[in-house]
Amino acid sequence: MDEAIRFIRGTKEHISIKLIKQIHKIVFKNSKSFAGKFRKKGEEVVVMDNKGNVVHEGCSQLRINHLLTELVSWYNKNKNKYPTLLLGAVVHNQFENIHPFADGNGRVGRVLLNNILIKHKLPPINIDFKNRIEYYGTLQSYELDKDIKPTIKLYLKEYTSFKKKMG
Repeated sequence: MDEAIRFIRGTKEHISIKLIKQIHKIVFKNSKSFAGKFRKKGEEVVVMDNKGNVVHEGCSQLRINHLLTELVSWYNKNKNKYPTLLLGAVVHNQFENIHPFADGNGRVGRVLLNNILIKHKLPPINIDFKNRIEYYGTLQSYELDKDIKPTIKLYLKEYTSFKKKMG
């Protein structure tokens, strides 16, 4: 992850399909044979909770490029129009809904979020492990109800917690 953070700090790019693949490649180059490559034809993603309930289904593999192209276009059109936290939340949540990789989407999505925050001169956010359940809940609120508010609240909570730690 450290190498991915160094990479985004060194790039001028906010978001692109090439950047997304590069982040995945950096994060997983030593652990996944498919590092930097989107899901292949026929590879679909279903995320289940510990009770076997489906909590998320990624988009069809056939739609990955189209949906990511739309997301990049939306961001480029709106990057100077909306507050940074909202931009980051929408990009992150949409990316997670698309789920372009067979594995590692969460980490890549959080690096992508932090890239957007950094490019807009905000500090990065580290989603604390103790807030993981809340984090997954925010993704579900967005996916099911198109409600971005829980995501923004979590980001603000993380910033407040970080500020207290830094004293």
